[in-house]
Amino acid sequence: MIKISVMYPYAAGARFDHAYYRERHMPMMNRLLGAACLYYTVDKGISGRAPGTDPVYVAKCDFVCTSVEAYLAASGQHQQEIRGDIANYTDIQPVVQISEVVVERSEV
Repeated sequence: MIKISVMYPYAAGARFDHAYYRERHMPMMNRLLGAACLYYTVDKGISGRAPGTDPVYVAKCDFVCTSVEAYLAASGQHQQEIRGDIANYTDIQPVVQISEVVVERSEV
């Protein structure tokens, strides 16, 4: 299992429409990824470690997928539609990381 993290760095004055991202973009991504995506999460940055500081990322999403190959095949065929939608919610260049999930859930 792999995780694709898409992180939008905080920048003063940058635009990010959380409602559009949550309600339109991410459901579109889920539809386009199809069976390659097991589930996704969306985070809204609220602060850095110290109270009252700016968050490192204004927003972040994670797609938990079956494999890198499945993700790349599913997303690759829709790149124009995906990239075309980004301007609808942000002017921030995202940072992307692909990780292997080694612990999905820990029990205390």
